[in-house]
Order: sequence, then structure tokens, then C-alpha cells
Amino acid sequence: MKKLTRLLACALLAVVLCGCQGGKAREGPKLDMQQTGERAEAILDGTMAAIQPPVEWVRGSTSESPCSTGLNEPTGTTTVMRGRNILTVVSEHRRGELLEMVQRYWEDQGFRDFDIDHDKKMPQIRATAADGLTVILDVGNIGNVYIRAGFGCARDSEMTYPEGTPGRPGGAEKGGADSPRALALLVRHRYAALTRNAAPPAPRSEGRAVVWRP
Repeated sequence: MKKLTRLLACALLAVVLCGCQGGKAREGPKLDMQQTGERAEAILDGTMAAIQPPVEWVRGSTSESPCSTGLNEPTGTTTVMRGRNILTVVSEHRRGELLEMVQRYWEDQGFRDFDIDHDKKMPQIRATAADGLTVILDVGNIGNVYIRAGFGCARDSEMTYPEGTPGRPGGAEKGGADSPRALALLVRHRYAALTRNAAPPAPRSEGRAVVWRP
């Protein structure tokens, strides 16, 4: 039931972010898609830098969902989501420490309205800033950690993406650290470690020690 609830929450995320009805819709969005994408990328970069010791990460897939009225009519606005996937293996023993670092950084950046799920296996942190940016940290059922940031219903505009964004111009190189094959191998290692009741192999750390394990 817990997994089903989390899946439904993720599926409804774009709907929650859209917030295109009522008073907010009449006010009109203040930012366009390019501006919201840049804002989301900046907070995600800051979040990763706030995690110490550093973790290895890759950019997650982007998401853009057109907003519509209750009559399914276009509004000229789009929900924008960006993400980060943490590759460093974070043990259950150290997970709470990482989550606290992220929450403190978000608080320092002015995020409020925290909604925290303290589930032992799949915790989640969600918060919203005054300008409408929503940030979410999720822990998957095999211990994978991923972070998302997004805006609901930004003004439609052209968008650019940082180099290395999967599926976008200048995105992940075939066979690179953030390629589908590499991420699939990471999941396989985590699953194998769980079934063996042993620690999974540490990911490539480019000379840095991976210390997010007991």
C-alpha cells in the first residue's frame, strides 16, 4: 500500500504543480519556462553542493507538461521539472544525515511548508518557496536517492538545457555515467546487494572517497 501511495503521488505531481485554477490563474505566471528552468537548475546545483562529503550524481530526465483549464483548454503555460539522481551508495545508516543536510539547505534558501514522510524505507521531503518553486527528495525502494525541482504553469517560451541533460541537445553521451545502461547497472548492483544482504560496490568517485556507507 505504501508503494502504491508513493506511485500515485508521483503521478499526480504535475497536476499539483500546475495550480492553474482559481486566483493564481487570474494573476498570471511571473516567470517563463526558461527562467523557471534556470531557477530549478540553480537550486538543484546548490542542493548537491550542500551535501558533504560530496556525492556523485547525474542530471535526471526533464519534464514539461502543458497546463490546461478545467475544460481542458490550453492556457499558454507549462509545468517545468528538473532533477538529479545520486549515484553514490547511501547506506540506510547514513541516510538520515543526508536528508537533514538537504532540509537545512532548503530552509536556508527560504523554503517553507515542509511536508516530511518519515517512512523507514522510502522517506520523502517536500517543500515550497515563496515564488512557487517546489523541491522534492525521494528515496526509492532500493535505496536510490533522487531530487526534483519544478514550477507549475510557467509562461510558454523556448528553453535551453545544461550540457549533460538526458534526451536533450548536448545530453548524456552514449555509455557515459548518466547513460541508461550505466543507471541500469547501478540499479542491478543495488538489487544484488539487497538480495545478498551485503554492501553494494561503491560507484566511481573520481578520486574522492565514498564515505556515505557505515
